[in-house]
Amino acid sequence: MARRPGNKLERWEVGMVKSMLARNFVPQDIQAYFSRPTRSINHARISEIRDGAKHRTVKPASEGELDAYLATWPDVDPDSGLSIRGDELLIKAREAMIAAVHTFNSGGLLFRAEIFIVTAVIAWTYLMHAYYRREGVDYRHRRAGVVQTTPSGAEKYWELGQCIATGACPLDRGTINNLKFLLEIRHEIEHRSTNRIDDALSAKLQACCLNFNDAIKALFGDQFALERRLPIALQFVTFDGAQRALLAGENLPAHIATAMDNFHNGLTDDEQQDPRFRYRVAFVPKLTGRATNADLAIDFVRPGSPEAEAVERVLLKEVERQKYLPSQIVAKVRDAGYPNFNMFDHTRLAQQLDARNPAKGYGGASEDQQFNLLIVRTKLSCFTY
Repeated sequence: MARRPGNKLERWEVGMVKSMLARNFVPQDIQAYFSRPTRSINHARISEIRDGAKHRTVKPASEGELDAYLATWPDVDPDSGLSIRGDELLIKAREAMIAAVHTFNSGGLLFRAEIFIVTAVIAWTYLMHAYYRREGVDYRHRRAGVVQTTPSGAEKYWELGQCIATGACPLDRGTINNLKFLLEIRHEIEHRSTNRIDDALSAKLQACCLNFNDAIKALFGDQFALERRLPIALQFVTFDGAQRALLAGENLPAHIATAMDNFHNGLTDDEQQDPRFRYRVAFVPKLTGRATNADLAIDFVRPGSPEAEAVERVLLKEVERQKYLPSQIVAKVRDAGYPNFNMFDHTRLAQQLDARNPAKGYGGASEDQQFNLLIVRTKLSCFTY
């Protein structure tokens, strides 16, 4: 495996190495202090410092600084084994995502989705920074080649939007679409008040969690996965008919619904169905003759099996209702016997009917109801054919 550009000693570590060399530590022993699972340091790097080939301008650490470093080594996170100082970004990424999930699963909170999204964005930002740092990618904002700073003098690092927009981003398209969607909703959360949006966004939030876990394993190793820290959550919800009807009847805030529609309209059908973009689960009462199997809360089915096809039909029927772009509506109205109906007519009709108002129900009707209603309204409108 080629050596990663980011696998190098930081300035403070070079100072420690110089101080250790002054105490007659040999390069192989020094190497052990600065190598860890997320970064391997070759003892040749230590020899370069000893011989003055590199880092000549870095001052050795003081006697007190070296004593403190040796006294606390290894300073690691007990759960992951990560270095508290050297792997700070990765530790923060894991802790932020764990906090986001714990918050969302907590009982009694009314704005769980909003808190989850803001915290999850922080988690993903730290994860991307940890990856770019390891790969040697400069993730600081620059203008005309000059690193930008805050009013207090701190360097400005890429926000999550920039992290996933750069060509060096290692994430797949579905994961990026999921993060772009959550960023759009976060912008709405920051600038406007919202009411309960937890249920409407749950599939996207679930995908965000699974994507994060997959990404941290793929980029840094399976040992940093979150499964052990986040067990299956127990629920009181049974989703009977009355509860399902109540959930289906809740209206999203108009600005959230518009933001979601605008984002969805920019995706292909395949991108919308990608489980990396949104992950949906069906809760089905499980009946079995074996007592041991009856105690399993989750049953895994093989893709392509009759059981999997049945679950897919349930999900598609109950969760996702067909939506149409204006051009598709115009085409269907023409096919229904109104060949002169055009986009201008559609716009006028939508304005007359206040069709974007969620209370009107145009976006929530089934396909047949939606277009039968549209055609009836068209007959009663001022349009003449």
